[in-house]
Amino acid sequence: MRQFIVEDSLWELFPEAQIGVLLIDHIDNKGRDGDKYAIYDLLDEANLHARKHLREAIFSQNPPVAKWREAFQKFKTKKGVRSSIEALLKRVDKNNEVGPISPLVDIYNSASLTYALPCGMEDLDAIQGNLRLKVTEGDDPFFALGDTQISYTLPGEIAYLDDEGAVCRCWNWRDGQRTMITEETKRAIAVMELPDQERVEDLREALEFLRTWIEKTGVGKVIHCDILTKERPSIEWK
Repeated sequence: MRQFIVEDSLWELFPEAQIGVLLIDHIDNKGRDGDKYAIYDLLDEANLHARKHLREAIFSQNPPVAKWREAFQKFKTKKGVRSSIEALLKRVDKNNEVGPISPLVDIYNSASLTYALPCGMEDLDAIQGNLRLKVTEGDDPFFALGDTQISYTLPGEIAYLDDEGAVCRCWNWRDGQRTMITEETKRAIAVMELPDQERVEDLREALEFLRTWIEKTGVGKVIHCDILTKERPSIEWK
């Protein structure tokens, strides 16, 4: 058995954090034509729905953006990096809507936009050993999406790690190429994060949104859904 473990170092900084998790099996990320069109419509609607989270004239004062900027000030980050949900909402704010990538990615982007929550997904079969969310000691190798060279985590940075290095840096800033979702992905783990307990009900709804659309479109089968907390910090899978 392998585990996803949120380590004590994360809880020390964010004792009220809520980490939503889905384990997904039997994935068909190529998608059938009819389901693809349904997912395109879902993503279009999510781009429109995201605007309800952007009611302030000053972008940084919108609650989801402000909350994650505050959280990012509590740990070491690369200069200028922002949370994944800020990056998505910034695109919507600039009328550069988030477009389709693949069925599974489109569904989790739709959930993220609809609920203004960071959401990421990794290929379970590409993860080496246990997956850990922690404050790093630094120097974990990371090959980011879109990069051509390996970078390394910083001491005091929050990151997702496995036995080979970083899987996602600066908590939810950017995923790596090694564990990214592809058309060949058969099993995956999805993670949605809250730095505190203010929007737990939104997190529950977002996880159910993911489950519903993954199964409704035949993209996969959700085999486990949970929210990890300081009192219950891990799950396992075969």
